[in-house]
Amino acid sequence: MLLWPLSPALAQEPTPAAPVYVVESGDSLWVIAQRFGVSVDELAKINGITDPNQLVLGMELKIPGLQGVSGRLVTKPVAFGENLRSLSRRYNIARDILARLNRMVNPGALYAGKSLVLTTDMASAAEPARVTMIAGESLLELAVANGANPWSLVNKNQLTGTWQGIPGDVLQITGKAEQIPAAPGPVALPAVVTSVEVKPLPLVQGKASVIRLAAQDLTNLAGTLAGYKLSFFQNGGEYIAIQGIQAMFTPGFYDLTLSWQLSDNTPFSFAQMVYIKDGDYPYEIVPVADQSLTDPTVTQPEEDQLKALMANNTQMKLWDGQFTSPVDAAYTECWPSTFGRRRSYNGSAFSYMHAGLDFCGQVGHNIYAPAAGKVVFVGTFPVRGNTTVIDHGWGIFTVYAHQSEINVKVDDTVTPDQIIGLVGETGRVTGPHLHWEVWAGDIQVDPWDWLQNTFP
Repeated sequence: MLLWPLSPALAQEPTPAAPVYVVESGDSLWVIAQRFGVSVDELAKINGITDPNQLVLGMELKIPGLQGVSGRLVTKPVAFGENLRSLSRRYNIARDILARLNRMVNPGALYAGKSLVLTTDMASAAEPARVTMIAGESLLELAVANGANPWSLVNKNQLTGTWQGIPGDVLQITGKAEQIPAAPGPVALPAVVTSVEVKPLPLVQGKASVIRLAAQDLTNLAGTLAGYKLSFFQNGGEYIAIQGIQAMFTPGFYDLTLSWQLSDNTPFSFAQMVYIKDGDYPYEIVPVADQSLTDPTVTQPEEDQLKALMANNTQMKLWDGQFTSPVDAAYTECWPSTFGRRRSYNGSAFSYMHAGLDFCGQVGHNIYAPAAGKVVFVGTFPVRGNTTVIDHGWGIFTVYAHQSEINVKVDDTVTPDQIIGLVGETGRVTGPHLHWEVWAGDIQVDPWDWLQNTFP
């Protein structure tokens, strides 16, 4: 009698294929590990790498920890105006799989500028058409009005039924091509917005951030950035806000929010996190002979008066192009002190901050207007001494301190390179120089940026 095995032999399950990433110029094991949220050791082990020099251009690396995902992986930055829901709809991938692919515990982790991991098939998805639900409109009515199949609309947007649409929801839709053309722009925002730019990303302490929307006729557009109220100015088909980040602002993740009214007056709002990083400013100790000039009862009224001036936004942009140096070329890159330095006065704690850029110079040297604008203040302060303030429009102001002579008056219009005063040593100084400030959105920002870059 033949004896059969009591249990069948178990066939070995094949090891699931891991997705792969193709090494690009500038990559290292550390950079790739950071991009995909894995450890360098895990990455090296799965690929049999014992020496970092084994990494070569075009090499295919397996990425661990992504079971169930296959294909070549790429990364692309998350644009402002996207969230987990919009991205899952756009790339036709379930939210939980997209979250796992990007190792997201919290959907809010999709901050603007984050590297989003996708497969090449997902990344090649065409721009979708977008429609926005309005008050009193059903999903069925929306589909019929756009020549679309309502159940295709449900499936495309990962809804449970035609009853699920709510006012303000931005949906992707397919239908007759002539009726529903593809709409460029962030997929979580209504189709009226064709692009949103936030720069720089990440944002930086002490720098001016620029938020730019390409759109037509946004009613009651408003926004906030890390608690700062944004002031938008219209320029043709664009809305632009330039907002400074205070140089001692605590680094971290903060909300950038936008809101406006849809065509039927339905309110629409969107929020997404942005990261503000440390500006890495140096430290310095500054001697002050008259210690009363560090007393908040003396210094704060000066700051308050300046802030009140900066709150008056001129709707017209008065400057054009890059700012020019406010001092002679020989002194443009000679700085006794730079912006953002953490300061100690006479050995105090480093709780003070240098709010401008100091240029070398001698009493009587020329001071020039760096751009067109209008003089809104001429006077004397305890700390800044003889001071001029110029309004350049759109919430941008410049301040010129410690002057020995002021050659302009309030309401004067100035042109680039016009002499507006002379270098001096009035106010709280340790020697003659020009203290120059640039304000954006009621906040002092690094003036050197404005001599190196064109805003907005």
